This record gives sequence, C-alpha cells and structure tokens, in this order.
Amino acid sequence: MSHDRSTAASFMAGHARVLDRRRFELMEGGGDVAGVLAALDAYRNPDGGYGWGLEPDLRSPESQPGAALHAFEVLAEIAPATSPHAAALCGWLESVTLDDGGLPFALPLGVPAATAPWWAGADPSVSSLQITSVSAAMAHRVAAHDPAVAAHPWLRRATDYCLGAIGALREPPGAYVLAFAVRFLDAVHASRPEAAELLTRLGAFVPADGRVPVQGGTADEALRPLDFAPYPDSPARELFAPGVIEADLDRLAAEQREDGGWTVDYARISPAGALDWRGAITVWALGVLRRNGRAVCRG
Repeated sequence: MSHDRSTAASFMAGHARVLDRRRFELMEGGGDVAGVLAALDAYRNPDGGYGWGLEPDLRSPESQPGAALHAFEVLAEIAPATSPHAAALCGWLESVTLDDGGLPFALPLGVPAATAPWWAGADPSVSSLQITSVSAAMAHRVAAHDPAVAAHPWLRRATDYCLGAIGALREPPGAYVLAFAVRFLDAVHASRPEAAELLTRLGAFVPADGRVPVQGGTADEALRPLDFAPYPDSPARELFAPGVIEADLDRLAAEQREDGGWTVDYARISPAGALDWRGAITVWALGVLRRNGRAVCRG
C-alpha cells in the first residue's frame, strides 16, 4: 500500500506550521538545514530550552521538558549536520533535572490557557519516567552524530535514571510509559549492556498485536507497534512478529486522509494545537513509511 506524496505536500502547504513545512521540505530532498533550524529557533528561549507551543498541547511560552523532545526530534532529522543549540538544550535540561536524575513531567506554567490538563496538573517535584525516557531516547539519536550531546553529563544522568526506573518496574506501566521506555532501551541498546535484558522484560508487557489502549484517553486512543518500534532493523523490532510490523505499516499508510494529511486519536485541546498536531504527525508518518521502504505515490 502506498501513500500519496502530492496530496501530502498540498496538505502541508495549507495546514502545517512553518517548522513542519520546513521539516517536510528537508525530508523531500529540498530546502536546507538552515531553514529548519531557523524555524525551530522561533520556539527557543534564552535559557536554551524550548516552549511557545513546540509541544502542541503545551502552549505556555517558558521552556518545558515536553518541548525538549520535539526539539531533539528536529535536531536528529538534520543529521549529519549539528547545531550548538543541541548541547545548550542538554544544559537547560540539566538545570531542571531533579536529584534522582529524572525530569519532571512539566514545570509551572506562566500561561495555562489552552494547555492540556496532564501538563497543567503535573507535579514539578517528581521525576517522570515517561518524559525522561522519551527525551533521552531522542537525545541519543542526536548523540549518534553530535559528539557534544554524546559527551554531555545530562544525557549520562538521564540514562542512568531511566535504566534504574525501568529496572524497578514490576507491573505493566501505562501505555506511553511503556512505549517510551521501549524506545529508550532501543536507543541505548548498543551502549548499555543492561538494556537488552530490560527490553526483553518490557516485551512481556506488550501484547502480540502491539496494540496498547491508553487508559483515560479518548475512546479509540491506543498505541501501536510503530509507536514502540518505528526504526527498521532495530532491537525493539524483535518484540513483534514480522507480519505485525507489516500490518501496522499498512494501517499507517491507509490512515492518510483525503486532504493528504494524518491526524491523531487523542484529545484535542485547542484549535491551534489540533492543527499543529496534524502537521507534526504527518511528518512523523511520512518519515516512518519512508524509513521502512514504503512506496510513495507521486499523485
């Protein structure tokens, strides 16, 4: 099953924020890294962190751990190019890391309007495996081509925290914690010997079909195999039978809407956030399909 690049391009032009249009352009072989980084800079604060709705459901302007994930996603996409802002982001994360090495799910909000309740109600004094693991996982993807990130003490502290917290899990965690912990272990599999055994242990919590409902989410909200293992030939793929991944790639391709974009199944918090998510998830879906060798129909 193929997806339609032509309608995707039209969707991005008509619906997506500038950052995601620049990411799409770079993914398509056009544009340049400088344009992507300039668009990302619009969300950057003087402290080295990111805010301003880079995480679409967290609209407040101050730097937040949730926005760091999305910044690292972009900084991974520009490989092999690097930016000094990647190490600066590690420095900001180090400044808000708690004593145990973990990140709080969110920091206090200056502007709570239009922000999801799970962000607004977070306790800034408690470490979150969910946000620390997914941020560290993507930072390790950046570290693969950026020596300054690889050597940063924040990444080492966050990695140690995640390995310890994952090792302490005895019951199946929530869907997002489970998926992000798997993605973290996938990212550090080659560098941390304990990751292999922990990944096998977490695999026992993942159903054979890879569908994990999100408790407390919308009626249809669930995570799928590609949310756990989006990269081909990665250790996390061993948690699934080959046919499961192929079926999920078919599902992802089929979920392209008539307007050319993809959408999300979780709650819509604000008009701006809902639209921002569509552009971001369209870039993510196209990237996953391309990395996994799915054909692109040129329309």
